[in-house]
Amino acid sequence: MTPFTFATATRIVFGPGCSAQLPGLVAEFGTRPFVCTGATPERFGALLAGLDGSLAWPVAGEPTLDDVRAGVAAAREHGADVVVGLGGGAVLDAAKLIAALVPDDGDILDHLEVIGAGRPLLHAPLPFLAVPTTAGTGSEVTSNGVVTSPEHGVKVSMRSPAMLARVALVDPELTLGCPPAVTASSGLDALTQCLEPYVSPFANPLTDGFCTEGLRRAGRSLRRAYRHGDDVDARTDLALCSLLGGLALANAKLGAVHGLAGVIGGLTGAPHGLTCATLLVECCRGTVAALQEREPEHPALGRYAEAGALLSGTAGVQALLDWLAETVRELDVPTLGELGVTSGQYPQICRQAAAASSMKGNPIVLEEAELEAILSRCG
Repeated sequence: MTPFTFATATRIVFGPGCSAQLPGLVAEFGTRPFVCTGATPERFGALLAGLDGSLAWPVAGEPTLDDVRAGVAAAREHGADVVVGLGGGAVLDAAKLIAALVPDDGDILDHLEVIGAGRPLLHAPLPFLAVPTTAGTGSEVTSNGVVTSPEHGVKVSMRSPAMLARVALVDPELTLGCPPAVTASSGLDALTQCLEPYVSPFANPLTDGFCTEGLRRAGRSLRRAYRHGDDVDARTDLALCSLLGGLALANAKLGAVHGLAGVIGGLTGAPHGLTCATLLVECCRGTVAALQEREPEHPALGRYAEAGALLSGTAGVQALLDWLAETVRELDVPTLGELGVTSGQYPQICRQAAAASSMKGNPIVLEEAELEAILSRCG
């Protein structure tokens, strides 16, 4: 067994209706909450109304460097002493970054990976509470925030154990309003974030438990939640799958799906969850083929076969690939071309993805030609 460490949010509160606890939880940490929301904060007006002294800050899409800088300035002007993220993964990432940077003396570039100096935080972040309203990214229990730099054409992370949420408040009822397309993309992202850590060389007994339970729940409820968005039991399964995937990826890393998706999102602005959904089947197929050709005794092949049983009820690598392909068709996932990716961008995407941190969790190193073949099949 590979030695491991494990870190997550200080407190996790899960269950239908538990968002009613938000005002009391926020009051434990401060009296001037700065609340990052989605583009339509009125969707959760009743919840926001219970947060005395709060300022709502809408996040229209996946945050850019300037979005985060503007949020930091607004939070400081408000005198914020606690930050709440109430929304999808992009909103939670923005809130997490703002909470970390409000007490900081410098700029976000001082701390970013790849395009920045990557320096550690010098001051403790403001208390951060995460309240996801989609079941996808697991950002409520991860220690990094993802931000887009249009100038550099990349998505990069700022990360620190201090950025973990004080409270992750996961209420499946908050996802009931998600339209089918959002359910599909976020749900497939959540599934991916259970599958990639499960086959990762950094997997450990704790993350294995999270991944197997997450995959089992995705297998029985993803299609049902897509067809019947008001099914609370199905929504609960997906919310738990997302949470478990976040716990797993934060401690066992990801793989080729996220390595490619991060680069594609930075280059084209394609939504992260949708890009992951588009890449999922062919990244699995390409990784399995590389393992079978170059490392046929690799234990990850057995893990893929086990994932087939967890999702479909039938063990085997082919059962996994068949179930994933059928689900992607049923959930009407677009092609890369429909997301705005052109074949002329493939070489650049593959070069950048090969060096991406997410690729470190793939069970085998994929050559650039193999990555390009994956993109071609997704095109």
